[in-house]
Amino acid sequence: MKIERLSQDKIRIFLTFDDLSERGIQEEELWQEAPKVYDLFIEMMDQAYSELGFDATGPLAVEVFTLSAQGMVVYVTRGKFDHHFGGLSEDEIPDEIYEMEVTLEQSGSIVYAFNDFEVLIEAAHMLNDLVDGAGTLYHYLDKWFLWMNPEQLNSDKQAAVTALLAEFGNSSTVTEAILEEYGKKIMPEQAVGNICFHFERSK
Repeated sequence: MKIERLSQDKIRIFLTFDDLSERGIQEEELWQEAPKVYDLFIEMMDQAYSELGFDATGPLAVEVFTLSAQGMVVYVTRGKFDHHFGGLSEDEIPDEIYEMEVTLEQSGSIVYAFNDFEVLIEAAHMLNDLVDGAGTLYHYLDKWFLWMNPEQLNSDKQAAVTALLAEFGNSSTVTEAILEEYGKKIMPEQAVGNICFHFERSK
């Protein structure tokens, strides 16, 4: 579980599917097994408070993005709105966090952002054999985005691919459509292979 503060009232949490399975939650159960999800949310908020001092009491907006082959990204924002939480009634949710609005979206792509091109070069050299050089490279908001279609990857290797990407970059919920419209496409195909061909990894 990886937690980072985006602003005073907003944090982002990234969980791999391994994080979920360790807690007995399958992807399809995310909004069906309400008690499990509630326990997971409490754990996330406890960790956010201990690591960042983020106080999650009061009204919250929770945005959940499930990312194909990666896991899930949860954005938690303090604010005011009409409250509900999945299939739970107000009586089933403790008073201190019951004011919660949840939205759930799903992305079929694998997208990771890199602040430093040198770090991306290092990641590409380690990924090359796993992904057969695949990928599309974009530049957007002063970051490098590596986009991959999971259907083009060997399903047996997807876990290793996302684990490597997570080690070097940050999982992103930016869609291909946003990158196409607002970003600059640097390498339209075989991005990992081209990076390895043109750039040597640092010694």
